[in-house]
Amino acid sequence: MAIQTITKDNFDAQVKNQAGPVLLDFWASWCGPCRMMSPILEQFAQLHPEVAVGKVNVDEQRELASAFGIESIPTLCVVQGGKLVRQAVGVQTIPQLENLMK
Repeated sequence: MAIQTITKDNFDAQVKNQAGPVLLDFWASWCGPCRMMSPILEQFAQLHPEVAVGKVNVDEQRELASAFGIESIPTLCVVQGGKLVRQAVGVQTIPQLENLMK
């Protein structure tokens, strides 16, 4: 499944109304660790097409970042039914992402 760009306008359709959990990457273009995380997330999405993956640009989506209490980036959040279930801060490996999704 392709990685979706998540905004406050499509949050309900892409995240809140999903049947399963969604992995959200809160990031910014100026963030070095975020740029390191991007290819790892792409590879994770290819290995796990059953997982919905979305990216939230914190500079453009301040309202969503605030709603999730994002203070550091990259922050990866597992969201189910629009609610935060688990999160991890910093660059994560594919095994760490797989563990986060359990």
